[in-house]
Amino acid sequence: MHADQTLVEAVLARRNGAFERVVQQHQRLVWHVVQRMVSDAEDTRELSQEVFLRVYQKLHQFRFDCSLASWIGRIAFSIATRHLQRRRIPMEECRDEDDAFSVLDGVADEVDLEAELERDDMLRHVQSAMQCLSPIQRTLLTLYHADELPIADIVNITGQPEGTVKNSLFRARQRLRMALQQLIEVPA
Repeated sequence: MHADQTLVEAVLARRNGAFERVVQQHQRLVWHVVQRMVSDAEDTRELSQEVFLRVYQKLHQFRFDCSLASWIGRIAFSIATRHLQRRRIPMEECRDEDDAFSVLDGVADEVDLEAELERDDMLRHVQSAMQCLSPIQRTLLTLYHADELPIADIVNITGQPEGTVKNSLFRARQRLRMALQQLIEVPA
């Protein structure tokens, strides 16, 4: 919390580079929250910018009752939720989307192509299976597993009770497992 307080004070004092540090430290979290909610790259970019604009405008209201990451994550979750509501996209229903994904993107000369193809194939399966989840389930899985946030931080970000978060994570993992089994044709 001390590092958060020092950084917030630096931003509020308008010290050079202070807000840039806020963005650098939290852009991955914001991107994950927004992208998992909206699943569209262009919307994700725009909404992520909106998140940091809102953070900048409202930073003076931050009261240090949670981590800065949780507070920023909450703003990202709120903005993404409002975006879904404006587009009338239900938070709890699944959506199917095709991801444009090139297997050979970024393959260097010294890379084991067969291993890369297997990894990319598995990534496609996981991405496809993730699209079978609702926006909230994708977001919770990403926050917990990719961002490695504790349940308490996820509760702060989503505003959902701890039991609901745990239950949703359990159901999301269960649904993801089933979707992967179907995609990879593994017997249950």
